[in-house]
Amino acid sequence: MRIMTIHTTHPDVLKRLKRAQGHLKSIVTMLEEERSCLDIAQQLQAVESAITNAKRALIHDHIDHCLDKAVHEGKQSARDAIQEFKAISKYL
Repeated sequence: MRIMTIHTTHPDVLKRLKRAQGHLKSIVTMLEEERSCLDIAQQLQAVESAITNAKRALIHDHIDHCLDKAVHEGKQSARDAIQEFKAISKYL
């Protein structure tokens, strides 16, 4: 059973993903302009970092708020919450 709640971190996650999107766009331009591989690798690292941080923020928010709230409000059993925690933590 999935519990839907308002995620306070979603604006931050969106900001991080938009940053990654901007880096990706610049990487395409850099490749088309045959820029330095070092410069391109740096931009690729920036994309990877932005996505990793967005994913981590989303997962931590889900664990801290959604799972905790669902159990405390009796909407989800502790066993189901642990299963969901295991399922989502594999993405960390």
